[in-house]
Amino acid sequence: QDYTWEDHGYSLMNRLYPDVGQLLDEKFQVVYNLTYNTIATHCGVDTSVLRRAIWNYVHCVFGIRYDDYDYGEVNQLLERNLKIYIKTVACYPEKTTKQIYTQFWRHFKHSEKVHVNLLLLEARMQAALLYALRAVTRYMT
Repeated sequence: QDYTWEDHGYSLMNRLYPDVGQLLDEKFQVVYNLTYNTIATHCGVDTSVLRRAIWNYVHCVFGIRYDDYDYGEVNQLLERNLKIYIKTVACYPEKTTKQIYTQFWRHFKHSEKVHVNLLLLEARMQAALLYALRAVTRYMT
C-alpha cells in the first residue's frame, strides 16, 4: 500500500508534533516549486516535469514508487550522468566529487545544478521521514 507524505506522513507528523508537519511541507513545496523557468540557454520553459522526475527518482532510489507516476519520464529526462550524481549524493554523499558534479549537465548554470541538489536533498529527507513515520504508524496500530 502507498504511504505518501500528502496522505499519511503530513497528518501523522502534525499529530505527533503540532506545526512541524506544516513547516516541513512548506519547505518541501518551496524547493519542489522553485524555478526560473529556464533550462541552460532556453527561457520560458515549464520545468515541472523535470523537477517531478528528479524527485521521484530520488524516492525510487530509496525504494519508494508511486503507481500513478510514469517512470518512463525518468529515463527520458534524466541522463545517465545525472542519475549517477543523484544516486551518489543521496546514498553515498562522502563519495561525491567535483568530477561527478561537472560530468552532468555540462552546459547548465551552477544555479541549476544547485537546484538539483536542493531537490534531491529534500526528496531524500522526505523519503527518510516516510519510512520513519510508516514505522510509527504500524507501531500505533
